Amino acid sequence: MQKPLIASPSNPLIKQARALHQKKARNESGLFLVEGIHHVGEVVEAGWDVESILYASGLLTSPFAHELISRFSFKPQPVTAQVMESLADKENPQGIIAMVHQRKSQLKDVKPFKRAVALVSPQDPGNVGTILRTMDAVGADVLFLLDGGVELYHPSVVRASMGTLFWKPVIQTSFVEFIEWARKGNYQLIGTSAKADVEYQTLVPLSPWILLLGNEQKGLSAGQTAACDVTVSLPMQGRVSSLNLAVAAGVLLYRFV
Repeated sequence: MQKPLIASPSNPLIKQARALHQKKARNESGLFLVEGIHHVGEVVEAGWDVESILYASGLLTSPFAHELISRFSFKPQPVTAQVMESLADKENPQGIIAMVHQRKSQLKDVKPFKRAVALVSPQDPGNVGTILRTMDAVGADVLFLLDGGVELYHPSVVRASMGTLFWKPVIQTSFVEFIEWARKGNYQLIGTSAKADVEYQTLVPLSPWILLLGNEQKGLSAGQTAACDVTVSLPMQGRVSSLNLAVAAGVLLYRFV
């Protein structure tokens, strides 16, 4: 039996969902929002713990979307198009939003892998999501977020990852703990620096390896660079002195895999 249609933006469930656009509510509840047909399909298929799914039937235009709704093991909550528009993070919503429980993985949970990426205090959520998407494309296994920075479940991370967030392990820890763990596991740490040991085209990584990138403003510090086994640089022939973080990660990942 279908649940009653929610038509009021002040409904408690709708207010709870809307609050998840804010970091404080995400932190306090341990929930985050997943918006759009593709993303909701991915989070369900990946087996994440879904608290609830809200959908506006009139906005679901594809057969896949209606088939997805019918496959859920629980009853999604129907809402009006107006309520859905009040929840959506962008214009012209696709008509479906999930409230999903966050996952918190630790270094001890990491299974053996061949290649990974570590980001030190990244500041742009779009970059983090895009790097996850690129990792999936090249077959990299794990993402490490070191010393804070972007909130993993920020809506822009979720959206830019195109669903890969739900399939790739993401470990949040400190740089010091990460280095100690990586040393014990004999992972080659490949850092990035304008004053690098070698240019990126000439390096042949030793498996298993981890590509380590600093944040968008400062890059790696001298101490972080010193902790790497080798550093590589990307040659700059024009007037710019650096590349966007996600672009640099993409160039290096495609070269190394």
